[in-house]
Order: sequence, then C-alpha cells, then structure tokens
Amino acid sequence: MATQAAASADERIKTESITTRLMKRPELGAIGGVILVTIFFLFTASPSMFTLAGIMNFLTPAAQLGILGIAAAMLMIGGEFDLSIGSMVAFAGMIFGVLVVNMGLPLILAIPLTMGFAALVGAANGAIVLRTGLPSFIVTLAFLFILRGASLVGLKIFTGGATQLRGVRDAVAADWLTPIFSGHAFGGLFRWMADQGWTAKLASGTPAVPGIPVSILWFVAVTLIATFVLLRTPAGNWIFATGGDKNAASNSGVPVRRVKISLFMLTACAAALVAIITVIDTGSTDARRGFMKEFEAIIAAVIGGCLLTGGYGSAIGAFFGAIIFGMVTIGLTYTGFDQDWFQVFLGGMLLLAVVFNNVIRKRVTGER
Repeated sequence: MATQAAASADERIKTESITTRLMKRPELGAIGGVILVTIFFLFTASPSMFTLAGIMNFLTPAAQLGILGIAAAMLMIGGEFDLSIGSMVAFAGMIFGVLVVNMGLPLILAIPLTMGFAALVGAANGAIVLRTGLPSFIVTLAFLFILRGASLVGLKIFTGGATQLRGVRDAVAADWLTPIFSGHAFGGLFRWMADQGWTAKLASGTPAVPGIPVSILWFVAVTLIATFVLLRTPAGNWIFATGGDKNAASNSGVPVRRVKISLFMLTACAAALVAIITVIDTGSTDARRGFMKEFEAIIAAVIGGCLLTGGYGSAIGAFFGAIIFGMVTIGLTYTGFDQDWFQVFLGGMLLLAVVFNNVIRKRVTGER
C-alpha cells in the first residue's frame, strides 16, 4: 500500500490540465495578441480591412518581416542575437542588383551567389562571437554599421554616385525563376473566383485581388520548415540545448560551435531572401532598404515567445508576431488614428511580451 501511495504521488506520472499545457506554449502570447488586435480593428477600422484585398495588404509586409523574424527566433532560441539582418537586406540587395544589372547574370546564378555572400557574412559574425567571447549583441551591432556603410559605398561605385540601383525588373523580366520570387501566385484561380462573384472586381473587370503575393507563400513555407526543424529533428534539439545551457549541451555531444555559426548563417540568408524578393518586386535596390528591420524582427520573435536568455521559443510564435506587425502597420491606415501611434504600439508590445515571457519562464522552470 505504501508503495502504491508513493507511486501515485510520483511527479513523473503527474498529469497536467489542458490550461497548464497551453500556458507553457511559447506562442500563446502572440496568438492572444492577434486576437486582441483583430478585435480592436473590427471596432475601429473600415470594414474593407478584412476583405480579401485588405487581408492581402497587411499580410504582405507581415510576410517580409516574418521571414526575418523566424530566422531571428531560431537564433534567439540558440542563445544569440543578430542586429545586422536589417543592414544585410540592403547589402544583399546591392549584391543581387549588381549581379543581375551590371553583370547580366541569370537568376539561377545570381541568387546562389547572393546567398553565398550572405552566408559568408553570417559565418563571420558567428566565428567572431565564438572566437572572441564577445556578446553577439556587440559583434552584430558593429556589422550593422559595416554592412550599411558597405551598401552605401558599393552602390555609389556601381552606379556612378547614386545610392539606388535601378533596372532590376527589366533585367529579370524574361527569367524563368522570376515568378518564384515576385508577383502573385494562383492568378487563374483568383480570376475564376472573381468571375463567379465570390471576390470583388475592379471597374476594368479585372479581379481586385490578382492572386496570393509570392512573399506570403515564402513566409508560410519558411514557417513550416522552421517548425519542422525545431520540433521534429535532432538539429532542433541541438538548437534548444545550445540556447538553454551551452556547456551542458557541449558535454552531451552537441556541436555547439557548428549550431551557432549555422544559425548566424541562417539569419543572413533569410535577410538575403527578403532582399531578393523585395528587389525583384520593386525593380530597384537602395542603401536604406531593411532600415530598422533588425529590431522589428527581434521584437516579432519576442512577441512570439522567445526568451531573451535563449533555449525557449517558437517559429509559429514569430509567425503570429509578424502578423501583428502587419495588421497594425496597415490597419492604422483604415482608421482615423495617426499612423505614428505604431511606434507607441511597438514599444508597448515589446514591454508586454518581455513581462509575459518572464512569467511563462518562471512557470516552466519552477523559479520563484
């Protein structure tokens, strides 16, 4: 009888309620934030915000930020920061623009080369952090200025003094890879839906929504891949272990150095992907592209449940964190509010997310 009583009290077989399990999910705060922001705009914004066209309008900037935010989230789970990803968007955009406009390379060569340049910079970030022992905050802050300055100088060299490189759209217009990185997908389906009267048409008779922006599809794909890696692969376990306690992880056989450098390379390549998508879409690149995106990406990751101390977070949380940004950025244009309120929202959401995540961390770890 005593043995049975001891077994019944054994915490290893203790069951948890659904509420408790939900409270431990890192993306809980971001999902709650999406619900609250949606309710807010339902009462304050024009009804057109939640039409199909309106939803596509706020998902497009959310997608670009989300690709950065998910990569930043994975790096934060691994215990590091990268403040250079915004500048990397400008730097990679310059590299890509020079390759396709000045050198006339096809996308099948220009895209891997751009990714390769970005990966090298990411590897350099990680190697410096690991070799010197300096905080990644300091190292990547330095690269923030280095890459931004290199973008300015490089564009002036290749354009004869300008800080903007044009002609990208014409250079890639006939390339077979262009539709994969630019424009809208499923155009035929959306035309058929408009003909059936299910979606709106413009006065000219064309669909109000020509398709799903390709950047949104990349956003969803990156989210799914990152979630699979984090939750279903040994690499995901290594990332969580490295961010939780790198010494214990190393002693357990986790290749901590390789994991961290790979994560820095990932954030740089995510920035390069965003650069390629935006440069092809707009047809040009400039030195200010990606300005402040490093902070927005980190905030999206924090809103999504990533702890500043590492070892805890979620790609799905960063997905919803980016959607909150997109909703507020575009949603304010559907209301009578001054759009500068977005800055107030940005700081407020960061503070609330850190406080909320701190409470969750204590609940998960049992700290007092």
